[in-house]
Amino acid sequence: MLENIDKQYVMQTYARNYVNFKRGVNATLFDDTNKKYIDFTSGIGVVSVGHGNERVANKICEQVRNITHISNLFLIEPQALLGQKINELTGYDVATFFANSGAEANEGAIKIARKYGQTKFANKKYKIITLEHSFHGRTITTVKATGQAKFHSDFFAPYPDGFRFDPSLEAVYQAIDDETVAVMIELIQGEGGVSPFNKDDIQKLAKFLKEKEILLIVDEVQTGVYRSGEFLASQLYDIEPDIITLAKGLGGGVPIGAVLTKHKDILSAGDHGSTFGGNYLVTTAALEVLDILENYKNSGLLDEHLIYFDMKLKELRTKFSEIMLDTVGLGLMRGIKIKDDETLAKIVSNAFAEGVLVLKSGRSTLRFLPPLTITKDEIDEGFERLENALKKI
Repeated sequence: MLENIDKQYVMQTYARNYVNFKRGVNATLFDDTNKKYIDFTSGIGVVSVGHGNERVANKICEQVRNITHISNLFLIEPQALLGQKINELTGYDVATFFANSGAEANEGAIKIARKYGQTKFANKKYKIITLEHSFHGRTITTVKATGQAKFHSDFFAPYPDGFRFDPSLEAVYQAIDDETVAVMIELIQGEGGVSPFNKDDIQKLAKFLKEKEILLIVDEVQTGVYRSGEFLASQLYDIEPDIITLAKGLGGGVPIGAVLTKHKDILSAGDHGSTFGGNYLVTTAALEVLDILENYKNSGLLDEHLIYFDMKLKELRTKFSEIMLDTVGLGLMRGIKIKDDETLAKIVSNAFAEGVLVLKSGRSTLRFLPPLTITKDEIDEGFERLENALKKI
């Protein structure tokens, strides 16, 4: 019945699995038949502090009873405090613009880069280079910035010009010309196979771009907010980008995006805006999420659970080495390379039947994005269920 309603009244832009989840506790979900699932997806990296987190729920309820939204024409206390907190956690001197999603955050980053290119140089610079297998969003502009031709459908053309994607970091150097204003990368390509770049190569590129006064934009929509083990993956790579984008795990489930930049005065009043961005509801939730995760990191539990998850992942790969080729990723943004896409699809389907949620990624990769607060018991149960699924292939 519910499936029919969805198909009749909701645009069918997703290949849905029609399970009806009713409640969740940390990394555990229950559907309307009370069947239990271990969630290794966290809503594609969003539910960073777990399902049904009482601290976040209480803060949201408290805020909604007072003010949910008032618009950015007025001071928003939790927004200002969240900007301060982000500045503190990055260790960089940044100002933040708040949006509603990762795609919007990346749109904001592109606008900052374009204005920089217009105002910094005698001759306008506007071109932005991205990488093959990247993913930066679904808007007309961010989908063009995405380095996957399959997303550039003629149905939505023409796309904005000024974008190109290259097959490797090495190719970027040759692609830069007098009109290049920025290079936009993910340090770990989530949709592109959970593939981290080499640290030395990233540092070399960052140094080169700084010397050329070309901006480095790092899309941390998926890698940010402790997903890599640090607040930013950029911190793991020991680089300081000009612009960083965040979303997904920042709100713990409420929609929020953020653009962080060292060029704090580049945008003036009226250059950019958002009706909902950074309102009382989402920034209150995000402040609580960051407080939970900062303390979790400082306690040593996050690192302990990262190590434990890595161990279980490698054990699974060893047991099923005939179909599992290698483990990839960092922190709790992980993957296993599978021998082919057909086998990958069977694993995801069988895993669901066994009550464990996993994801597909590009280049035949089984992707894992569990809540950062996942417990060892939940990890054990999830891998036990996944092993049962693999035995049936």
